[in-house]
Amino acid sequence: MTERPSARAVIALVTDDWTPEEEPAPRPADAVDGPLAWAGYGAARAGAARRTGEDESVLWGTATVGGRRCVLLAFEFGFLGGSLGRAAGDRLVAAYRAAVERRLPLVSLVATGGSRMQEGMVALAQLQRVAAETVRLRAAGVPHVAVLRDPSTGGGWATLGAGADVTLALPGAQVAFAGSRVRPADADPAAYTAEEQFAHGHVDAVVPPEALRPTLSLWLRLLAASAPGTAPVAPAPPPHALGGHGSAPGTGWEAVRRARAGSRARAGAYLDAYFEVRAAVSGDRAGGVDPGVECGFGIHDGRVVAYAAQNGGATRPAGFRTAARLIRLADRLGIPVLTLIDTPGAANDAEAERAGAGPAIAEAFAAIAAARVPVTSLLIGEGGSGGALALAAPGNTWAAPDSYFSVIAPELAAAILKRPPGQVPATADQLRLRPQDLVELGTVRGIVGQPEAPSV
Repeated sequence: MTERPSARAVIALVTDDWTPEEEPAPRPADAVDGPLAWAGYGAARAGAARRTGEDESVLWGTATVGGRRCVLLAFEFGFLGGSLGRAAGDRLVAAYRAAVERRLPLVSLVATGGSRMQEGMVALAQLQRVAAETVRLRAAGVPHVAVLRDPSTGGGWATLGAGADVTLALPGAQVAFAGSRVRPADADPAAYTAEEQFAHGHVDAVVPPEALRPTLSLWLRLLAASAPGTAPVAPAPPPHALGGHGSAPGTGWEAVRRARAGSRARAGAYLDAYFEVRAAVSGDRAGGVDPGVECGFGIHDGRVVAYAAQNGGATRPAGFRTAARLIRLADRLGIPVLTLIDTPGAANDAEAERAGAGPAIAEAFAAIAAARVPVTSLLIGEGGSGGALALAAPGNTWAAPDSYFSVIAPELAAAILKRPPGQVPATADQLRLRPQDLVELGTVRGIVGQPEAPSV
């Protein structure tokens, strides 16, 4: 079995420098056998201290990562399995509060087996303390990035790890609420890995150790760029139109055909053109990932913009929930949002209904309606009914020339009206779904043009 790196080794791996905080003296009861007077607990702590050189399972201080300051805490797994007890809880609370007071992002390097049984319910109650500090951190608009090492189980995963704004994990790490010794005998071991947690929407990325420092540096740059409440947030400008036609379509059916053309620019091309650099958040934190929706943060024209982009397919419940999660996070951090709309509509198969299509769409509508930061939307292709409107900003939605927006697809409208297929184009005209129709109706602000060619 490969030896796990110490907390200080991981700190050295990801930071340019680190200054530990001076810790208070242990509580008298902890120096003996703890709050439960558990026989041998004091000796076990002393042995752990000799082996690791640490006096508790949690270390914290201030650090620089890629030139960016943060409060950083790390678990020492060699100290009683990185378990959470009263003293460790004191240190976690101190780290969270320092991040709020100093207006510095928090980085947590997690490696823990859970709560310390030798301290009983006193240990378990530390999770409530961490949850309360998480609420304070969010209310203050201070970002939190967690890195899940091996293992990240029990309450450490269910509070610090899963409660972070962005959650990264090392390859092969155990990531699960249930530790290895308390799982059902017939449990699938893959379900308890970082890779599986990523696949099911609970982790944003699996990052190899050599990429951890630049990845953390980028996230600190993206999430800590704004100071919520200090000044009005300017909206993100809509992107220029890419490729296709420079003029608006002549008929409704032409608009539909343009938007459905395989050669039309998709969300990935728009994001590449708009952002200098970007990083993705992944998953809805409810067991789902929709590859048809890209969400994250990027740098545009020197400032941070959050984005949620549909890439042309039917949007699944996980996509709406991930977009809502992204918008709520951007709102807490004072970062403007850009949404790119391109979907024939919400997925309507049985699986989507069982996964909560209706509630997920409602969540996306509510996230935009509640956002205090400005949201800018650009219709880049198909705008199919409520599945498209759920990502549209009221009063600040724009359209590309190769797009349409409709209450229903013209084929479905014709079918409902019992019209023959030959009447579909005429039905498209009646729906007034062209970009210029949408401007006239007041449902979009305007039609974006293509970028001007540089003068020679």
